[in-house]
Amino acid sequence: MARPQQAPSAPPLPMRDGVTPSYLWLPEGDWPDMISFMSANYPAVTEAQWRERMARGDVVDGKGVPVQPGSRYVRGARIWYYRELAHETPIPFQEEVLHQDEHIVVVDKPHFLPTIPSGRFVKETLLVRVRQKLGIEDLVPIHRLDRETAGLVIFSCNAASRGDYQSLFQKRLVQKEYEALAGPLPGREFPFVYRSRMVEGDKFFTMKEAPGEPNSETMIDVIEQRGEHMLYRLWPHTGRQHQLRVHLSSLGIPIVNDVFYPVALPCKQDDVSAPLKLLAKAIGFPDPLSGEWRHFESRRSL
Repeated sequence: MARPQQAPSAPPLPMRDGVTPSYLWLPEGDWPDMISFMSANYPAVTEAQWRERMARGDVVDGKGVPVQPGSRYVRGARIWYYRELAHETPIPFQEEVLHQDEHIVVVDKPHFLPTIPSGRFVKETLLVRVRQKLGIEDLVPIHRLDRETAGLVIFSCNAASRGDYQSLFQKRLVQKEYEALAGPLPGREFPFVYRSRMVEGDKFFTMKEAPGEPNSETMIDVIEQRGEHMLYRLWPHTGRQHQLRVHLSSLGIPIVNDVFYPVALPCKQDDVSAPLKLLAKAIGFPDPLSGEWRHFESRRSL
């Protein structure tokens, strides 16, 4: 099955409602026409739906020429199209743009909103919402947050300087500060550093700890007590997937409302009644262009 991708060059289809077109390269194969190929390789979209999209001119080749159902299949050709979902559940929480200049956009993401299109979310994602709100087609997240996590996300809006800002994360020059609500840790002196080796978990999209040289590190401090829970301040020195969730769970204090750790629970689908109590509260870095220290802070709280 052909896999859709995001292209580095300018697409022949414009951004529409914040959604930029996807593309695919036609692989080796012998198909009588394009409708046969698309229907067989993308079974989630019916043949009738593909015919409708083609009739609207929403499926084109690399030169922008509309692809018709009976168009000849040409191996190696690039086909552009919009990813569409028949039904997409609205996320009832709003993002906030905190900063915008000619190079970056800083956005405060709510819980439950995915950072980028994936699976059953396209328009209800931070990237598409901000593209639509600001009208910036060439908007790319420099880093990401889990759908369940709220807080700061930095986007690049300038291809010329994008690599400079991406390198900050690669070189670990970015200081990230999180807040999390979890159980108490009696007998510990704060702050302290927790290290472990993290590897892919046994279930899809989860992580776990394993013996061996540590590859993840988090500094943990206490901010205040809130009833039976404590509000923690976390500084991840590495950026492993689900690092903070795994570390607190391993310490015996899983983050409140975490449905992945310590045990992955059944998917809650569209239930937004119990957000994960994890917030990307602040982010700071030396600006790669000016050299000045940049600092941004979320306006959200747990």
